[in-house]
Amino acid sequence: MRPPVASHRRSQSGLTQSVRVTVLSAAMATAAAAFSAAPALARPGDPADDSKAPGTVKAQLDRLYEQAERATERFNAAGERADSLRERVEQVADRVARGQEKVNRMRDALGLIATAQYRHGAVDPAIELILSSDPDGYLDRAATLDRVTGRQAEQLRALLAAQRTLRQERQEAARTLAELEDSRRAVERHKREVEDKLATARRLLNSLPDADREEYARASRSGERSGGPLRAAALSSLGDVSAAVGSAAVGSGRGLAAAMAVRQAVGSPYAWGATGPGAFDCSGLMQWAYGRAGVGLPRTSQAQRNAGHHVSLSEARPGDLVIYRDDASHVGMYVGNGQVVHAPYPGARVRYDRADMMPISSVTRP
Repeated sequence: MRPPVASHRRSQSGLTQSVRVTVLSAAMATAAAAFSAAPALARPGDPADDSKAPGTVKAQLDRLYEQAERATERFNAAGERADSLRERVEQVADRVARGQEKVNRMRDALGLIATAQYRHGAVDPAIELILSSDPDGYLDRAATLDRVTGRQAEQLRALLAAQRTLRQERQEAARTLAELEDSRRAVERHKREVEDKLATARRLLNSLPDADREEYARASRSGERSGGPLRAAALSSLGDVSAAVGSAAVGSGRGLAAAMAVRQAVGSPYAWGATGPGAFDCSGLMQWAYGRAGVGLPRTSQAQRNAGHHVSLSEARPGDLVIYRDDASHVGMYVGNGQVVHAPYPGARVRYDRADMMPISSVTRP
């Protein structure tokens, strides 16, 4: 009777093993399903695991910095326009004040005429009408002048012209103030856009392991450091200043002076909206360097693209502006041997890079 028992036990063991396999398979399937569903349980806004790969993060950071740079140039343009409008407002306000003084003096002169006429018992109705009411509407009536002759007519016509000019100046002042308010709002809007992009980039950068974050901080768009062979090659192309100034092949005097100035900024931090001397954004660095050379440049990279005549990259000389991207949202200064000095992006410092590090829109010689 033992064999059947043994057979029975073997069948139980086989059944148990089968059950275990079935249970294990089901558990593995459940675990796999749970694992595959894990991303759906991630917190909203968390990037997928592969999005934290160094290469992917670098691409995302580069894109965010590029967008922030474009917004920075829009901020710079809006700020420049606001500054220009503020100057116009002051000029128009000054003209309005002087115009009002002129009108007041002319009205006072006509008041003396009215006083004299009153003493003789008869004030001209036209003068009485002008002096007793706001002349803005009455002076436009040609019939008023028809009642007056001689010197009084000339005075009234002059007052009419002065009053019309004053109204126009006031209207211009109102328009300019409205434009200034629009520009102020644009400045704030672009400022928020820059800050949002940079905050997102900082969060993304901080999500990286320390080693990857340090590697990104060391890397440049061209894969080179700010010193080393790039710097040495650029410096050798500038050579001795006194010898280079006389060489048309090296660059013009002011272009070379700007290139020497921009060299001194290497190592300075990037700061959006900054024009030096301690920190710079890309177009602010160009404006500062040419300012040191005694040349005024526009504030934005878009305006700097047209601040001189265009040459090909093969014809570039030290001091030429290399404008990047179709929208001209980045700019560097050519310093020789195929290199530029530029302020790359927030978190990086002014450095040397290859001139062809990004798509080139134009090369401008101020």
